[in-house]
Amino acid sequence: MIKTVLIGIVCGAAVLTAGILIGHYGINKSSSLAPSWVKDVTKDVDESLIEKFLSEVETIQIQENLRELTKVPHMATTAGDEHTVQFMLKRWQDTETGLDQAWREEYMVYLSFPDPKNPNKVTVVSPSDTVLHTAREKEKSYTPDQNDPEVVQPYAAYSPAGHPKGKLVYANQGKPSDYQRLNETVDLRGTIAITRYGGAGRAAKAINAAPYGVIGVLVYTDPLDINDGLMSDINETYPFSWYMPPSGVERGSFNSHYGDMLTPYLAAKEETYRIQAEDITGIPPIPIQPIGFEDAYTLICELGGEAAPNDWQGAFNCSYNCGGPGFKPTSAFNNSDVKLDIFNYEEVKNSSNVMGVIRGSVEPDRYVIYGNHRDSWVHGAIDPSSGTSVMLELTRVLGRMVKQGKWRPRRSIIFGSWGAEEFGLIGSAEYTEQYFAKLSERTVAYINVDIAVFANATLRASGMPSVQNVIFKASKQVDAAGLDSTSVYDNWIRYSNRTSPEYGVIPRMGYLTGAGSDYAAFVHYLGIASMDISYTYDRSKTNARIYPAYHTAYDTFDYASKFIDPGFVSHQAIARTAGNVLIRLADSLVLPLNCSDYAESLENYLNTAVILYQNQLQIKDISMGPLKRAVASFRSAATHLDKVIHSSDLANETPLKVRRINDQLMLLDRAFLDPLAFPDKYAYRHVIWASSSAGKPTFPGLADAYAKAETSGQSSDWDKVHYHLSVLSQAIDGAANTLMDVI
Repeated sequence: MIKTVLIGIVCGAAVLTAGILIGHYGINKSSSLAPSWVKDVTKDVDESLIEKFLSEVETIQIQENLRELTKVPHMATTAGDEHTVQFMLKRWQDTETGLDQAWREEYMVYLSFPDPKNPNKVTVVSPSDTVLHTAREKEKSYTPDQNDPEVVQPYAAYSPAGHPKGKLVYANQGKPSDYQRLNETVDLRGTIAITRYGGAGRAAKAINAAPYGVIGVLVYTDPLDINDGLMSDINETYPFSWYMPPSGVERGSFNSHYGDMLTPYLAAKEETYRIQAEDITGIPPIPIQPIGFEDAYTLICELGGEAAPNDWQGAFNCSYNCGGPGFKPTSAFNNSDVKLDIFNYEEVKNSSNVMGVIRGSVEPDRYVIYGNHRDSWVHGAIDPSSGTSVMLELTRVLGRMVKQGKWRPRRSIIFGSWGAEEFGLIGSAEYTEQYFAKLSERTVAYINVDIAVFANATLRASGMPSVQNVIFKASKQVDAAGLDSTSVYDNWIRYSNRTSPEYGVIPRMGYLTGAGSDYAAFVHYLGIASMDISYTYDRSKTNARIYPAYHTAYDTFDYASKFIDPGFVSHQAIARTAGNVLIRLADSLVLPLNCSDYAESLENYLNTAVILYQNQLQIKDISMGPLKRAVASFRSAATHLDKVIHSSDLANETPLKVRRINDQLMLLDRAFLDPLAFPDKYAYRHVIWASSSAGKPTFPGLADAYAKAETSGQSSDWDKVHYHLSVLSQAIDGAANTLMDVI
């Protein structure tokens, strides 16, 4: 009996041991036979690869990119533009440093040009039609660049042709309040108004003028707003400094909407339905023409009438008068008119985006898009070629890694070199319209680097609050331009900062509330987490509203290399920072998008709204309670999702859980879209970041509705305030629900 038991025990032990051994080696064998994609699926961003990327971004490469891109003017659809198309394709199809694929995407778009055979003219004419003064038709030459025959005459794109003649008045910045104020003392019917850039959009200066009977508008850049008051090209302005010379003229697109104007909400393909040109809205109803400040000086300093208000005065060493209307009795121009002869014409032309892609290895159906427009008004060294030069350096470094088999991103990266941006963000808008469904479903984020370098002082970044964290992380790893021992982040915080309840003192990021560059369609139309990154100037040292050669014939390689970024170290810092962000968005296991940072911004907007509006709304029996509850709900949901992310070992959990969380983060901004919220604002659907005319740091629809109701006092306008409160509350509450656990 004992013998039998012992034999049983020994046999059992032997079987158990054999089982353990078989199991052990079986597991190891099955592990070794696991598909290779298992490791790829759980892989996170490789910090050593980012370090390698940062080390390979070269200033000399960026410099030579810019030199090539600025050899000739390249306004949209011109021969120079086609030259840059071919250059981009050549670089992106290179067998050693190119992308997986590159191609051109073409659209037939509605553009506006001056007639080279009949140049636009601005003259002062006597009662007998004798010409007493003629404004410059071409900017003064300081380098051979200004003599290029392809330099387009300064003009206002989409200004109608016409020949208005009338007495001159000065209307400050052409805001509605400016014309209203001027009309109190001056009869504006039949006049020509001269206005300054700034304060109102380009087209708005004419749109605001027409109801008062103004028949034509001039616009110029005042030296106070761009040159810190400096005016002389003998020793103060370009070519001696970065300041705009007296004959410099800012060209621009004078339209209020973005995208092709004949094909609203449709991609502008050859056979696409087009509205009639006379049905276009948001463009000047009367002729308008930009001039240089040397000619503006001649006109303004001869004006009669009362002195303009103090806040309308500029840098000229004379009194800015409103106009009688017309010139002073003592002026050589007394009783004379100003005449505009505008010969602009419109044409539907073929414009190209150049597209490139690096396909993702794990999630090829998730896109990180990086874009910059390619077209310029003249040579466009800063706008946009600084950004194009940076993008080409990014693709060179990343493309070589891919070609050498050293790297392939987790998600696909799409690069867009947008066409016809200067005419109203056309290339990027048409792209989003053509691929609306695919981009809405699959795009993780959009990175915009248009003007990469305004100047060489510090980083400037704007974007959705959710991208703040990844920009901060990337900027901490990059040396500030010219400061080897200081990071971009630490340098940035010195120039612009704010105090966060969560983080303390941090760099101040802006929001993408308007349509200043190609992020517009991605933010406002598609609801994609977006950012705009650049290097800029020290605002404590200059009042320039933008770099002074903006949209002039002086925005050249010579200007950029001498006065904006000698050595191209700021370009390099932007390339490293933006590229770092790009890699993190493309490679991170969990998307580096932070919904709690979004909650903080919503709370800030709510606090401002309560301070500004709550008392009056209570009187009107309109409750802010639903909005307060929605923001609190969003905070709770964001905190919950953060805890899920940080408490989970996602590398060892089912890939479907990671995908679900990433989709929640990716689709967050889509929840804020409401196609009916802003019927008067073309292609604005994002209820948090839509443009606003109220000028308040709070929810745009609510702010605009409240401002209108407060002015009119009409019950229907207060109903609109209530409506926008409901739109906001339900959108924010809906967004909160997308962050909670799936039911």
